[in-house]
Amino acid sequence: MILSTLLWLPVLGSLGLLLLPAESKILPRFTLGVALVVGVLSLVMLAEFDPLLPGMQFQEQAPWLPMLSLSYELGVDGVSVPLVVMSAWLVVVAVAASPPQIQRSRLYYALLLILEAGVFGVFFAHNLLLFFLFYEVELLPLYLLIAIWGGSRRTYAATKFLLYTALSGILLLGAFFVWGWLAGGFTYTTLLSHPLPQRSQVLLLIPLLLGLGIKIPFVPLHTWLPDAHVEASTPVSVLLAGVLLKLGTYGLVRFGVQMLPQGWGVVAPWLAWLAVVNVLYGSLNALSQDDMKKMVAYSSIAHMGAVLLATAAATPLSVLAAVIQMVSHGLISALLFLLVGAVYTNTGTRDIKLLTGLLNPERGLPIVGSLMVLGVMASAGIPGMVGFVAEFLVYRSSFAVVPLQTLLCIMGTGLTAFYFVRLVNRVFFGRLSERAAAMPRRQTYERLPALALALAIIVFGIQPGWLVQWSQATVSHFDLPITIAHLG
Repeated sequence: MILSTLLWLPVLGSLGLLLLPAESKILPRFTLGVALVVGVLSLVMLAEFDPLLPGMQFQEQAPWLPMLSLSYELGVDGVSVPLVVMSAWLVVVAVAASPPQIQRSRLYYALLLILEAGVFGVFFAHNLLLFFLFYEVELLPLYLLIAIWGGSRRTYAATKFLLYTALSGILLLGAFFVWGWLAGGFTYTTLLSHPLPQRSQVLLLIPLLLGLGIKIPFVPLHTWLPDAHVEASTPVSVLLAGVLLKLGTYGLVRFGVQMLPQGWGVVAPWLAWLAVVNVLYGSLNALSQDDMKKMVAYSSIAHMGAVLLATAAATPLSVLAAVIQMVSHGLISALLFLLVGAVYTNTGTRDIKLLTGLLNPERGLPIVGSLMVLGVMASAGIPGMVGFVAEFLVYRSSFAVVPLQTLLCIMGTGLTAFYFVRLVNRVFFGRLSERAAAMPRRQTYERLPALALALAIIVFGIQPGWLVQWSQATVSHFDLPITIAHLG
């Protein structure tokens, strides 16, 4: 019952907010308390999870709407369990990083908790229709979080996000109905025990890749993401980059690599080239940005391309690398968006041409600056941090299968150092700018969420076995495609 507890506790917490006075100071504390309980429960689940077992664990099943072949079936394995734990604690970070005075705070915190439940449902679902249901649950909360508490162009960004994500859902639903009809059921067990012919798998992968590609996002389906990030508040950007994008890449691993392996072997070489496009396009666009938040947003597109490359290689090591890269990107991108938000809150701008000298120990933002240096080093893959572990695994495992595409992705990843060094050099070094000279003093405890993320990035970089161990057994038992090698 631990999965149901994790799934429904945030929902109960959002309902509990209705019992509290509107705009009360208790609201953020109550929400943080609920998020912390969920985070601790996720660690309890992790402690009870057996990493040596490859299959689903903590499975729960109950009839729901049998006439529609919809049952309440939950379970986690080595692919989903690290993403669940990361998501739970990133919600804690987002709640803790939310402004103390926020309008319509009861609605705001309720939406954060409902969003968390929707994400958990995607990772827990053991049924295509249940996956789709929770995949759509996160749509409305995120739309409202951008549309109500976003920037000056929030309506445009939120509407664009809504339209793109709705299209993603339509494509997935259509593919799921056809898949369930062909296989004779919607449960993952039925789908795995009734594999489809290769041609049918390829045809199913077309709408699946388009639908999931919008969420990841793939170029050219990415245009909603920079706008959403720029207009979203800092906590929402943390969840968007750290958690929501992973729903798409998780779907690639779960449905494409695991359940449609023969079809995946046909489309994988093309996906490897798409990964190259993502990495190069995202990196080159990040290099040209003056808005720090938009720069980090485009860097996310590039780093999600590394996940796509690893899934395209489709070896046990590369699929493991894809999972580790998802966690790595979640932690690093969350840290970077937190720090960009801190700079904007204190200076009123994200334009790197208007800021200098923020590392000034007396009147600047020395803690933010130090953490930003750490964050960009992690994103660039400096050894000793989780970003290096993830990217090394991705490129080491992919090179033997798709060597040319891997080399091009390495070149694109190398650009990370250029655009982030440009950001750090312009914003944090040199003489303190006049705009930043009158900044109010901030308390150290306000930086605790960023410090916690930085600690996780270092710990998993020094001891990657603590992260890798949870997924090895699961991915080693995938029925992976064997036809890609001569197509790369």
